[in-house]
Amino acid sequence: MDRLSDDDLALLLLIRSFELKLLELFERGELDGTTHTCLGQEYVPVSLRPLLREPDWVFSNHRGHGHYLARFGDPEGLLAEIMGRKGAVCEGVGGSQHLRRDRYLSTGVQGQSLPVAAGVALRLKRHEPGALTCVYIGDGTWGEGSVYEAMNLAQLWRLPLLVVVEHNGIAQSTPTALQMAGTIEGRARAFGIGHHRVDRFEIPRIRDGLAPLIESVRADPRPLVVEFATHRLGPHSKGDDTRPPGFPRTDWYAAYRAAHPGQAARVEAEARARVDEVAAEVTARPPAAWTAA
Repeated sequence: MDRLSDDDLALLLLIRSFELKLLELFERGELDGTTHTCLGQEYVPVSLRPLLREPDWVFSNHRGHGHYLARFGDPEGLLAEIMGRKGAVCEGVGGSQHLRRDRYLSTGVQGQSLPVAAGVALRLKRHEPGALTCVYIGDGTWGEGSVYEAMNLAQLWRLPLLVVVEHNGIAQSTPTALQMAGTIEGRARAFGIGHHRVDRFEIPRIRDGLAPLIESVRADPRPLVVEFATHRLGPHSKGDDTRPPGFPRTDWYAAYRAAHPGQAARVEAEARARVDEVAAEVTARPPAAWTAA
């Protein structure tokens, strides 16, 4: 694998260390509710990070910690939100799945974001040309009718809408082969929408392939579907893993660590130390105090 910059690898391993810390905190009984980690999928938002601009909107989903950290690099605020501590992104009322910060929104309701993102893209086209909306969905989200309604309007109205599909082969507990006829590419093409598939892990090469496509979404507004063939290493949420033995769980980091052991060990140690410090500091904070506006 090509060697990554220290900055890219640091962000990748910050996300991974953060997710592993959440699972550790849950196991110790220090967190309530649930959480959906993106272990194995960290490279998706990191690949897109420099291709998105500050005026762009980002719509995330239930498995969105990596999306948030790639956008803001703020483990303190995110962990405080999940733990309901002072300094939380949304004063502790959004939790793991429902965040709002600047032009970033996440929701745990599958398919909900695409119609909203299309509406925001319409506004951007009219009032902020050159900006776009990026919405992250999974392969399971293609079972929602709202996805197709939004894509139909996005193509009809030529909206600057970037649909990023994290296709990890399973929708909660149902393998894609058991719940999806045809392909994501075929469904996008049915609306005349462009499709680009990413089936590699090398971030610089991913960016090289995506940069001109995303620029075209800005310059000549129209939707684009980018499908990442990826793997979720952990369970659906913190403990419900129903995948059969042998289900694909390829880890990009295992391959990278084997190719670049010295850099990987150094940057991983730094990322884990940072997350340990963040967890200790946030855990010691008083509870967040929410007040109605």
